[in-house]
Amino acid sequence: QVQLVESGGGLVQIGGSLRLSCAASGRTFSRSSMGWFRQAPGKEPEFVAAISWSGGTTYYADSVKGRFAISRDKGKSMLYLQMNSLKPEDTAVYYCAADRTGGLAPSVLTPSYDYWGQGTQVTVSS
Repeated sequence: QVQLVESGGGLVQIGGSLRLSCAASGRTFSRSSMGWFRQAPGKEPEFVAAISWSGGTTYYADSVKGRFAISRDKGKSMLYLQMNSLKPEDTAVYYCAADRTGGLAPSVLTPSYDYWGQGTQVTVSS
């Protein structure tokens, strides 16, 4: 089993940066693919970024490509999301998630993920 706790959210101005962190506990973290998802008020959850268990493969939603970067530190059991050039449409609750099946390529699909954190709010304003 994997427990996930996000942190690093907050209020930031347009064009600013934030770094989200996700602390993982549990024996399967190192073999799990990991992802970041977000949900804005009144909208469905959407995929943001994912990284394979090895860290060698990453995927991004088109809306964040070139602005966000996902990374993981297996030694510290941490997942990160560096967010730059933030826009008002990035405002949402951000969740980290773990897919214990791992695999060479991480999934971009919400149902593939078995474990979820409680979320951290990111608000981008002018």
